[in-house]
Amino acid sequence: MAKKVLVVDDEKIIVKGLKYSIEQDGMEVDAAYDGKAAIEMAQANDYDVILLDVMLPEYDGFQVCQQIREYSTVPIIMLTAKDNDMDKILGLEYGADDYITKPFNILEVKARIKAVMRRSSAKEQSEGKARNITVGDLELDLDSRRVFIAGKEVNLTAKEFDMLELLILNPNKVYNRDKLLDLVWGYDYPGDVRTVDVHIRRLREKIEKNPSEPKYINTKWGVGYFFKK
Repeated sequence: MAKKVLVVDDEKIIVKGLKYSIEQDGMEVDAAYDGKAAIEMAQANDYDVILLDVMLPEYDGFQVCQQIREYSTVPIIMLTAKDNDMDKILGLEYGADDYITKPFNILEVKARIKAVMRRSSAKEQSEGKARNITVGDLELDLDSRRVFIAGKEVNLTAKEFDMLELLILNPNKVYNRDKLLDLVWGYDYPGDVRTVDVHIRRLREKIEKNPSEPKYINTKWGVGYFFKK
C-alpha cells in the first residue's frame, strides 16, 4: 500500500511542487492550504507523515500541530522560516518531530520523509513479539509503541517514544546530546543539540510526576542524560 503524505502550505506553488515530486516516488499526497482544513484532513485520514508550514491562515502551524498531537503520533515535519530558531524550538515544543527551513531543497524534503518511514518500518520488522517493560508506574509496550503511567496512557510523539525506548533499554547508560541526536534523529540530521533538550523536557512533562525532580529521565550534569532504573 502506498504511503500517504499530507502537505500543508498556503503557497499553492510550493504545494504543487512538493506534491508532484513526492508522487514521483510512488506516494499518495493530499494538500491543505489553511490550518482548519489541515486539522480536518488529519482527523479523517491516516497519514504516514505530515509536512506542515508554520505560517498558515485560520490556524497557524503550531496550533495545528498541537491539536493533532491530542490524538495522533503521526510524524510531523515543520516547514519554518530561514534561520528562525524560535520557530524551530516552538515547533518541537508543540510536538513536531523534525523541521526543514525555507527555502528548502526538494531532495532534502524527500530524504527526510523516507528516513522517517525507514525508521518506522525497521522498528515494525524488529518487533517479532509483544514486549513490555515496566519500571515503577511506567509501562512501555514496545510492540504497539504505547506508554502508560499508573495504567493511564500517555500520548508521546514518535521521537519522544524513540528517545524513551533507547534510554529505557540501556538503563543507567549516559548519552550525551550529540549521541542522542545521532541515534534518534540520524547521523545526517542537520539540527543542533537544543532539539534533544526540548524533547527531554517534553518527555519529562509527560512521564514524570515532578519534572523538576525527575525519577526516570535523569541528567548527569556536564555529560548528558540517562534512564535511572
